Amino acid sequence: MTTAIASKLKDRSLLGLKDLSRSEIESILDRAVYWESQPQKLVPVLQSRFAANMFFENSTRTRFSFEMAQKRLGAQVLNFAAAASSVAKGESIYDTVRTLESMGIDAGVIRLKPAGVLEQLAEKVNVPLVNAGDGNNEHPTQALLDLYTMRKSFGELKGLRVSIIGDVLHSRVARSNLWALHKFGAQVSFCAPSNMQAPELAEHAPYVTIEEALKADVVMMLRVQLERHAEGMLKSEEHYREQYGLTEERASRLAPDTIIMHPAPVNRNVEIDDAVVESGQSRIFPQMANGVPVRMAVMERAMKL
Repeated sequence: MTTAIASKLKDRSLLGLKDLSRSEIESILDRAVYWESQPQKLVPVLQSRFAANMFFENSTRTRFSFEMAQKRLGAQVLNFAAAASSVAKGESIYDTVRTLESMGIDAGVIRLKPAGVLEQLAEKVNVPLVNAGDGNNEHPTQALLDLYTMRKSFGELKGLRVSIIGDVLHSRVARSNLWALHKFGAQVSFCAPSNMQAPELAEHAPYVTIEEALKADVVMMLRVQLERHAEGMLKSEEHYREQYGLTEERASRLAPDTIIMHPAPVNRNVEIDDAVVESGQSRIFPQMANGVPVRMAVMERAMKL
């Protein structure tokens, strides 16, 4: 493979939104509109192309969304679960990706726990890589589907007030949304317990109280990582709900046109009450639906000849 071809393939990778231009993001969102409008479930523009979903961290919902997108485009799909692979026996992530590249995949979708590893991988392989979540760094396709959902609700993103509430410290979703929303002129604020704040992000978006956070056009709740009980970050589920949860009472005080979002999976009655998940202002399930056309646009960008 020539250097020019390898460079062109790398340009099709989607590692994050921080360094992706506004025009490139808009082109992906616009293409997602096209794919959502197609009446046929299967449009095989990626026929004879092979995609590998390499999940070194569990996420059934994200993997299914990518697989649905890939199959609707006619791609052949290989699903790779680390727990059932040679990685569990000590094989490195790099060796696994290189092995699949050697077998002839045309693109890889990767989810992994350590931040920074994906960028190193992308430098060493010659197939496009799509970030499906890396550590607490970025989750670009989640943010793209979030922007897509907001754009469908409000028409444009400029001037939107977006509150992101929860464990910002460990959230790749919060970071990708922050970087992308700023490119479109939206106003982002965070709301989090002091031990769940990411201090380095404060210069980009202020931390506000829960009452201030509710005065937004978009209220985005982050998943409470209940496994952090053992680390002492959470006193209890009940305490978190009382202090930071989107309860029915708090939701009743939202402006009528405010929308409620959540990257899912949802801990019902912890970060958000059950009735609020199902409310008319909730966009949680439409977000999941929007993930398929958005990921179709991303995979087409990565793989189409």
